[in-house]
Amino acid sequence: MRFVILAAAVATAAPAHASGGLWCDNVGGPVKISIQSGVTRGMGFPVFDFRASSEIEDATIGEDLRKIAFDGAHLPQYWSYGEDLNMVLYRERDTEIFGSVEITILTKAAGDDIAYNGTYTYTAHDGGGNNGQGSTVTHTGKISCGVE
Repeated sequence: MRFVILAAAVATAAPAHASGGLWCDNVGGPVKISIQSGVTRGMGFPVFDFRASSEIEDATIGEDLRKIAFDGAHLPQYWSYGEDLNMVLYRERDTEIFGSVEITILTKAAGDDIAYNGTYTYTAHDGGGNNGQGSTVTHTGKISCGVE
């Protein structure tokens, strides 16, 4: 019985690699995107403590959409399978006039265990817009992500 208790104590004292980190940053362009999250090991690498932000200088959309923060509630799609690491971020403004920001990230493993490279598509819809008629802004560019 002592052996079983000792074996259980040793097993629980060993370091577990059950979680790590996930991050993404875009490479140049008019949009700044930053993502940080915890990620657990296992099927699909579920995320926790997700935080992200985007910033763009574009006077055709409202100021509240130009710099926006995202949390886990704004990550409606995320998948990691094989060489793919992809996600969709989506957030609507909290006013009567519709406005939203959607960021789609599609990446593939870059040949090592950590790095993923790919593209992002940033789309902001502003129902009122600064011109009073509504506007849509779309940008695409390169993004780099990592998981450890």
